[in-house]
Amino acid sequence: MEEKLIYGIQQMGVGVDDAEKGFQWYATRLGADACIFDDNNEATYMAPYMGGEPRKKRAILAMNLQGGSGYEIWQHTGRTPLKMESPLDFGDLGINMAKIKSVDIQRSFDRLKHLGVEFLTEMVTDPDGCKSFYIQDPWDNILQIKESDSWYDVKSHDLGGVFGATLGVSNIDETMKLFAGVLGYDQVVYDKTEVFEDLASLNKGKEKFRRVLLTHKKDRIGGFTALFGDSQIELVERLDSTPKKLFEGRFWGDIGFIHLCFDIKNMKKMVEDCKAAGFPFTVLSNEDFDMGDANGHWGYLEDPDGTLIEFVETHKVPVLKALGLNINLKNRDPKKPLPNWLIKAMRIKRKKF
Repeated sequence: MEEKLIYGIQQMGVGVDDAEKGFQWYATRLGADACIFDDNNEATYMAPYMGGEPRKKRAILAMNLQGGSGYEIWQHTGRTPLKMESPLDFGDLGINMAKIKSVDIQRSFDRLKHLGVEFLTEMVTDPDGCKSFYIQDPWDNILQIKESDSWYDVKSHDLGGVFGATLGVSNIDETMKLFAGVLGYDQVVYDKTEVFEDLASLNKGKEKFRRVLLTHKKDRIGGFTALFGDSQIELVERLDSTPKKLFEGRFWGDIGFIHLCFDIKNMKKMVEDCKAAGFPFTVLSNEDFDMGDANGHWGYLEDPDGTLIEFVETHKVPVLKALGLNINLKNRDPKKPLPNWLIKAMRIKRKKF
């Protein structure tokens, strides 16, 4: 059997109550103005996480084409999506925040301040020595803006896309079995246990934490890896108080970060490897599933705390529907990166607001 390949983080799922407004906010504030797909098909496979029923939805995959991953902006359209009953406390169980890459951290800070974005911190220094700051979107989702040197095609915007996530977990060593053992995040950038100065302005941020930042020793190869770039996973364990589950009593697709998605090749091998490591898939689509005008094979598993991790084996990405121009990944060499001209052709999918 062929080996499995992990091309990188494809997108972060962002639950909102208005997908159009969500796309506009992420486009105008974060530069994610390329609409890769806009899907209104009913969500059926995820029924076990939505009260046992298929649900009407709208999902927009928005990307910043300077480099990094996208945002799947997801809205329940047949019901009113629920917010958390109480605000996120740092270290709660689930996806706490997305990490967004910045070309020029001071420029990003000043521009977002000027736009009136809600800031949770001033400029801080992370345990790895990088500068960052934390903001909130209008749905109270926390975004860490962090300096980065991994880029695809910087033009004019000070930000790129997603290049990582921070997950609250109950036992870091157990969750490492998934991210380090199966998903290739095999390099520990830091592993520290203390009260962290950079978190002081966040809810529960003055408590004691263990924080582990992971990245991958080897560069990812093939597909969209040049666009996705390097990525990081930060695992945080709150030690002074008991964390709550962020989606307790709510449906997948309700307001918040609903999943972290990886772009891969060889779904069959991924399913087998994850099951062998103790992380069986709980949802698996058919092999040619349509997502708007895009197409692929996808599935979900849970980390030890129930946080949903998605995997997508992309088969087709539409570029210019009227001319039938698509990026077809199904039968090409999986280790060969897509040509630059083809990725850059996706600029035609950018929207103006």
